[in-house]
Amino acid sequence: MAPPCDTRPVTTPASDRPSPSGAVCANWHTIPPRQAEQTPLRCWWARPADAAPRAGVLVLPEVFGVNPWVRGVADRLAAEGYGALAMPLFSRTAPELELGYDEAGLKEGRSHKERTTTPQLLDDLALAADWLQEAVGRRGAGLGCVGFCFGGHVAMLAATLPAIAASVDCYGAGVVSGRPGGGGPTLELVPTIPGRLLCLFGADDPLIPAADRQAVAAALAAASRGRAPAQRHHVRVLEGGHGFLCEARTDFVPQSAAEGWREILGWFAASGV
Repeated sequence: MAPPCDTRPVTTPASDRPSPSGAVCANWHTIPPRQAEQTPLRCWWARPADAAPRAGVLVLPEVFGVNPWVRGVADRLAAEGYGALAMPLFSRTAPELELGYDEAGLKEGRSHKERTTTPQLLDDLALAADWLQEAVGRRGAGLGCVGFCFGGHVAMLAATLPAIAASVDCYGAGVVSGRPGGGGPTLELVPTIPGRLLCLFGADDPLIPAADRQAVAAALAAASRGRAPAQRHHVRVLEGGHGFLCEARTDFVPQSAAEGWREILGWFAASGV
């Protein structure tokens, strides 16, 4: 059983169905493993304080861990009516990682990323998705997923899971060249995605050059052929560099962040999440 939650108001962008009061209930919650290859997940669990969640959304952090900004993303989604679970991506090497946006934090976060593999991430995502479907009372219903930076890359991996109906990759670098732990490019997995994938990029992101953006757009367009319009994947490029959605980063671009949030919420709504 989850411990008592902290209830507080959260300001959110306009949406079609926000939490009636905008108040959220949030707390740390550890999900125990259900299979031998899984490991405990210490997650930030946020949901509306005054109503049942409309659906569930997995929130995947940058290499800086489930830090205050990532917890704020989960809280913001909860205020929009979602049950949002911010989960660790380095559950085996740093299960309680919280880093700041500086060079020391980046160096430490990258060291954990280099020790994390795709099979481990998929095991953890499956555990979190299974728990979240139960927690929001929508067993078998499709979930949303949103990830940022390394979490954006992992959001493309998550999109291959049957439980994920709509995934958003926010400036996930490296999908064209490889995948966590080694192997072919994550982009090669796009044809296997059962739901929908949205990729948000910054036009001036040095980690995702134009050639990579074009490769992603081509792969998503190819995988969308033959699908109904409401089931197609999409790429959107907004003004800014890497991390333009994050208020805690120097690359934050308020106008693009606002537009990015509209894209994310609209993507979930249009996908039935």
